Amino acid sequence: MTHGAEIARLLGDGRAPVRGTITPDAPLAPFSWFRTGGPADLLFEPADEADLATFLAACPVDIPVTVIGLGSNLLVRDRGVDGVVIRLGRGFQAIDVEPEHRLRAGAGAADVKVARAAAEAGIAGLSFLRGIPGTIGGALRMNGGAYGGETKDVLVEARGVDRAGTVRTYALGDMGFSYRHCAVPDDVIFTQALFAGRPGEPAAILADMNAITEARSATQPVNTRTGGSTFKNPPGAKAWELVDRAGCRGLRVGGAHVSELHCNFLIADAGATAADVEALGEEVRRRVREATGVTLAWEIRRIGKP
Repeated sequence: MTHGAEIARLLGDGRAPVRGTITPDAPLAPFSWFRTGGPADLLFEPADEADLATFLAACPVDIPVTVIGLGSNLLVRDRGVDGVVIRLGRGFQAIDVEPEHRLRAGAGAADVKVARAAAEAGIAGLSFLRGIPGTIGGALRMNGGAYGGETKDVLVEARGVDRAGTVRTYALGDMGFSYRHCAVPDDVIFTQALFAGRPGEPAAILADMNAITEARSATQPVNTRTGGSTFKNPPGAKAWELVDRAGCRGLRVGGAHVSELHCNFLIADAGATAADVEALGEEVRRRVREATGVTLAWEIRRIGKP
């Protein structure tokens, strides 16, 4: 690939004494729930926020940097990803309960674990995170939401590291949240978030979370090779209804098909390629546009070379 040797020289000359794990030509398919896609020039898993800042400060600005989390809403293209892919692991998974019904979580913490920690601490208002199969970093970047709640409803502030390696703090008003969107520059890598809930009874909060779990199991193709909701809901409409109206339920392209259970989910069968999944999504968009006049926007994040 194009940047691997340059990055290796950078790390080898002592300018970036990182403590995390560095893997050249790293397969990325295991990190995507679709289980498809090619390798990264280099995969970096920083030890902590300071390690991430050190790496970014030393990494030349002409080398592309891409960050990934759990891979639940991610499609990695088959030819792989140029430059550095950064994955936030164990050093970004801490969850700490703070006074005044607040909770601080690392960007690598799974949303479901944050929801459970809040419930056990008697902090209400974060149960919706149980319905998002991703990490806090993804929730910040996408204003993640489900079952009547959104990240913007509970966020106090977020921390992140910019492309120059500077650690920055963003108040709620700095985030520029809208539907499935955050206005903070894309090259900022979020590292943690502070949330504020309200007093609640742990048993009642856990009951709400169990109801969300049951609803997801009944209406979504969980435990399959999927990427969650494929398309954003257009204003005043639901993406799944438009997909269904266009006759796309069960539609197949190569080794990928539209879920019969919830037709805003694409599923990769054994042997499917990322190209199959993306081509299926584009065919769905084409049919929906022809049938309804609405152009659906991808919610799944697609990275790498087409």
